[in-house]
Amino acid sequence: MERIRQLYLLGQSIWYDDLDRALVRSGRLAELAQAGGVYGVTTNPSIFQKALSQSDRYADAIARWQRQGVRSPRALYEHLVVEDVRAACDALRPLYERTHGQDGFVSLEVDPHLAYDADATLAEAQRLWSWVDRPNLLIKIPATAPGLRAIEDAIAAGVPVNVTLLFSVARYRAVVDAYLRGLERRAARGLSLDVPSVASFFVSRIDTKVDAALKPLLARSDARGQQARELLGTIAVANARQAYQAFKAMFATERFARLAAQGARVQRLLWASTSTKNPAYPDTKYVDELIGPNTVNTVPPHTWQAFVDHGTPRLTLEQDPVGDAMRLVLLQDLGIDLDAITQALEEEGVRAFVDAFDRLLAALAAVS
Repeated sequence: MERIRQLYLLGQSIWYDDLDRALVRSGRLAELAQAGGVYGVTTNPSIFQKALSQSDRYADAIARWQRQGVRSPRALYEHLVVEDVRAACDALRPLYERTHGQDGFVSLEVDPHLAYDADATLAEAQRLWSWVDRPNLLIKIPATAPGLRAIEDAIAAGVPVNVTLLFSVARYRAVVDAYLRGLERRAARGLSLDVPSVASFFVSRIDTKVDAALKPLLARSDARGQQARELLGTIAVANARQAYQAFKAMFATERFARLAAQGARVQRLLWASTSTKNPAYPDTKYVDELIGPNTVNTVPPHTWQAFVDHGTPRLTLEQDPVGDAMRLVLLQDLGIDLDAITQALEEEGVRAFVDAFDRLLAALAAVS
């Protein structure tokens, strides 16, 4: 795990994009945190759907809750998930305290059906935050257009937020603005500004979409074909690096300096969807190429293991800013609309989480 510890020294925390109760109850999660191999945990409906529906580890817990009168699939899901998240928070609590609240977080997502309902999202975020009742919990709120208001309102209410399903730089800027507005509302009321938050910017799915859009041009022998071939597998990283430049600019303003003087922290960028989807690309590509200060990278188990084995811990986030900007311009020149792609990915991401959530409830319905 030396490579992950080296990343931490470079300013990047590796979080683990997976959770089931075996990971916690075996002591493995606490061991990883103590050894500097994991600095946080993220979850989503797909992860819980896999954990609860493909394992018999929950059979006893389901039976126990049923004996206590918890029978509806939704209620069973919530009781099981809250148990797991609380246990994970407790396992990471020493890390949270050792890093003075910088790391050691566990993320829990609101019901994805609420992604386009700001008021319901806020109510759900507050309910889950109160129910889990752990200081190192982050509530995941999708960065849809309605979600921006929910993010601001949650921060203003003191609910720590992991903003999720972020794909575009423009939407990322709007998320930072929502975070700052929430803090400003707290400042106006004389409340603490130490409300943790990260912004999860999704990466590899962009290359999957963009590479597919480039495919019709690859066979051309002219300059456009050459440009298309050179852009393969480069746009996701270029887009993420542009977001990092926006991060640096927005947290270097007088606006944030005033808040920081009152105890506010930067909202770190978190790289999500960093497993490699294309087998032609290196399996640590979206870790190796996005290393820099004030960032988090949440990785699934196989990507975590790959980086532990052969990742390259060196600063890369700002190694080619001019080239990154030029690649995005060239993509536009080829007639490929990155804004349309990122909007489609946001909508697909919400649908995927809704589908996973519904499959999970259906699986629980079969045993309730």
